[in-house]
Amino acid sequence: MDAAHRTVLVGTDGSVSSFTAVERAARLSADTGAELVIVCAYQPLSGPELDRARDELGTEAYQVVGSAPAEESLRVARVRAFVQGAVKVQLQAVQGKPVPVLLQVAGACSADLLVVGNRRLRSLAGRLLGSAPADVARKAGMDVLIVHTT
Repeated sequence: MDAAHRTVLVGTDGSVSSFTAVERAARLSADTGAELVIVCAYQPLSGPELDRARDELGTEAYQVVGSAPAEESLRVARVRAFVQGAVKVQLQAVQGKPVPVLLQVAGACSADLLVVGNRRLRSLAGRLLGSAPADVARKAGMDVLIVHTT
């Protein structure tokens, strides 16, 4: 990472894989003095839609239950970032789908580098449902670091 990177953005969904990306982004931030912005996208659901999501997503369903899981994920991510030496850390829980949220926040905070984990990048689920790392890499107008997290 060069001196042009003043703001590093990383997404988390509360998974172990995403926390690995947070830790890598935090080390980069600590090494360069860049601000670290950690964002968690969430999509609140209720009623039958929530039940259907729980059935389809199984252990991934935590991503769709209000902002509380997002806020908790961000709290954990902040601790992990501080342990890695990051000093300037900003947290944002934003309602919406992960890729549009990451790109929106990246633009709003003038991020120079967007860090994502490689989860679902090469999986069948990623090919069928889409992969946030692949989508971000295609659509971002900035440097993207895809961290090997799986």
